[in-house]
Amino acid sequence: MRIIETKTYEDMSKQAANIIASVVTLKPDCMLGLATGSSPIGTYDELVKKYEAGDLDFSEVTTVNLDEYKGLPKENEQSYYYFMHEYLFDKVNINPEKTYLPDGTNLNSEEEAARYEALVQSLGTVDLQLLGLGRNGHIGFNEPGDHFEDGTHCVDLKESTIEANKRFFESADDVPKQAYSMGIGTIMRSKKILLVVSGEEKAQALKDSIYGPVTPEVPGSILRFHPDVTIIADEAAIGMVNSKTTAVRVIPAIGHKAVDSQADVVFLEDVRVGVALQCHRARWQFGAPAHGDGARTQAGDG
Repeated sequence: MRIIETKTYEDMSKQAANIIASVVTLKPDCMLGLATGSSPIGTYDELVKKYEAGDLDFSEVTTVNLDEYKGLPKENEQSYYYFMHEYLFDKVNINPEKTYLPDGTNLNSEEEAARYEALVQSLGTVDLQLLGLGRNGHIGFNEPGDHFEDGTHCVDLKESTIEANKRFFESADDVPKQAYSMGIGTIMRSKKILLVVSGEEKAQALKDSIYGPVTPEVPGSILRFHPDVTIIADEAAIGMVNSKTTAVRVIPAIGHKAVDSQADVVFLEDVRVGVALQCHRARWQFGAPAHGDGARTQAGDG
């Protein structure tokens, strides 16, 4: 795990864009996993600048997005489809037929979750997954819970999430109550992960993700067991992080077993459902069965 400290959000965005640009340059037909929300907007702005300067070509790039609100049509200004077109897709030369998001208009949760997960896997391995971090440590719409969800699933949004997101809507009543999200397992199968974190309100979540026990109660903590993670955080967000600590470890390779005083991590098979964690005597694992129509009693605010 590499941690890069920047002074401002703008600096963080430039650093993140440089890393993404290097992946695209070295592998023009790469597959990028993309995030939404306020954290990556600056990164997308910087990528657009690079494209406009003639330094970046997206014509062969494939993208898969982390999540989408259930029930929102693409033309809704709060849909993540609309977000991606507003901030990136419509400003660069990416092929629209190679940009993928969950279909928020499919109200059959099990069907859509299975469809999108199968689609992502059929496209190959994500070369770089961009993530943001929620105030409670969530990544994607994977909110604190009792297990790490493996694949794409439908999430029941908590009241706190609806309250946090109502600023983007006319009222809290307009905020969707569910969303589709890639699971932790899907995210962890990416070759590289880039996490951008900004603001003092994210400092505790970042600290918990880096130093605390690996637990689904802090979803971001699972990233410590990915072999190639870069965290870029601005001065405000990184305030609780001590770079001299020994709590940050890098797992050398998929298929290796790493043990410390807090967790026993084993990457199995092709990492499809390959993580079993022992954290403070509680056993967490990917792939707990869904209930009802495929919705989990978890939350996410994007």
